[in-house]
Amino acid sequence: MTGPDGILQLDVLDLHYTESFPQEKRYLMDVKTENQDEGRTEEKATVTLTGTVEKIISPISPNQPEKAQVTVEGAEDLYKEIRVENTLQDESGNEVALKKGAKVAVTIEAEPEATEPKK
Repeated sequence: MTGPDGILQLDVLDLHYTESFPQEKRYLMDVKTENQDEGRTEEKATVTLTGTVEKIISPISPNQPEKAQVTVEGAEDLYKEIRVENTLQDESGNEVALKKGAKVAVTIEAEPEATEPKK
């Protein structure tokens, strides 16, 4: 789905803990879009980038969530930092939070309609 400025908007649907990388515990953030009209998920193009939690940001007011600032490796300098709510679920369904310095994997998925062959 595209926003009013023509930029593709992706929804963060899942942020969970994983131990899929050897010798390090990492967290995985899946960014997904779904075909809501047909109620099915098609094969999607993906890219996974590594990152590091650079800082934990305390909320300004008590009704706002704590944020984790993640620096994404391989992104342009001006755009390499993202901030996400620092509430995750582990494999048992318990709420956990990222620690400063944690290694993370950021996965971006796009539906086939949102991609085109690279020239």
